[in-house]
Amino acid sequence: MIMSTPALYLHKVERRFQEAGEPLEILRGAEFSLWAGQSVALVAPSGAGKSTLLHIAGLLERPDAGDVLVEGQCTRQMNDAARTALRRNSIGFVYQFHHLLPEFSALENIMLPQMIRGLTRAEAQGRAEQLLDYLGLKARGRHRPSELSGGEQQRVAIARAVANGPSVLLADEPTGNLDPKTADHVFAALTALVQATGLAALIATHNMDLAARMDRRVTLRGGLIVELA
Repeated sequence: MIMSTPALYLHKVERRFQEAGEPLEILRGAEFSLWAGQSVALVAPSGAGKSTLLHIAGLLERPDAGDVLVEGQCTRQMNDAARTALRRNSIGFVYQFHHLLPEFSALENIMLPQMIRGLTRAEAQGRAEQLLDYLGLKARGRHRPSELSGGEQQRVAIARAVANGPSVLLADEPTGNLDPKTADHVFAALTALVQATGLAALIATHNMDLAARMDRRVTLRGGLIVELA
């Protein structure tokens, strides 16, 4: 059921850069709503601004105009500390490369963001073990990233992204470095997690087969976010 307040709402967002002295407009009053429990595919050509959109939605960049609302909270007037706190507690990120810390085990990689947030080691470990079990990695928790396959590394990265119980998950080509079979397995784990937890997920991908399996598909066209059939 769609709730009245989106987990993520972009309101008339504008973003432009200077290129060779000329303004390059990436977003021109973009509007977008994402509700809890939804998975939305963001499909667009390279250079269209997918990463910029995800960075703005994830409060890593500020828009030039407009606002980003997370769980109904306007963020445009927030200072950096408030934005960081909201991002840490309410938004999870998954990238094309897993970015796991190599000196720590899979379990420890998932525990760290929870302990930074203030959970005890025991609490963080319990949550991390639950996530690894859910993602089929219970037996791999003590292994370091170099001892895991590419698909296992990315599933650990997904677990780390949701360890703090965010309401929004943003993923930038999360299966882009994987072979088709492994990509399908990782995607299935990701969508199952979205459905089980009620996450709102925006996933940038070039894989149209995977995009077709999500609840909605959007693209960037003329600086706007456009719904696809």
